[in-house]
Amino acid sequence: MIEVYTDGAARGNPGPAGVGIYIKAQGNKYEYSFSLDTTLSNHEAEFIAVIKALEICREQFPDEILSFRSDSKIVVDVIEADFTKNNVFQPLLNEIREKADPFPFFFIKWIPEKQNKHADELARKAI
Repeated sequence: MIEVYTDGAARGNPGPAGVGIYIKAQGNKYEYSFSLDTTLSNHEAEFIAVIKALEICREQFPDEILSFRSDSKIVVDVIEADFTKNNVFQPLLNEIREKADPFPFFFIKWIPEKQNKHADELARKAI
């Protein structure tokens, strides 16, 4: 099982944004920071962090069980319910569905911010 910690950040809300991804896999640790070239809300950045992490996992850990963790209740609730009325979040949810589909299992769990500090630092570094 691959453990994936994701976080998104925006300076201003909306504003310049970045995502951080911290992965624990097979005894190794991987860190990723991505600057997003557009003005986004913090929530949008959080969704994009999950999308970017799924893309990384598809390349590096295909066919693995994925256990994601996020400190964004909105992201976790939307993904767990597999539903949103929010017109901004809907295409992001659709992309997460598409990118998660090839994996045998994809789980996401909410964690407190203090347990997600590593991904948070990577997201802030990306801004």
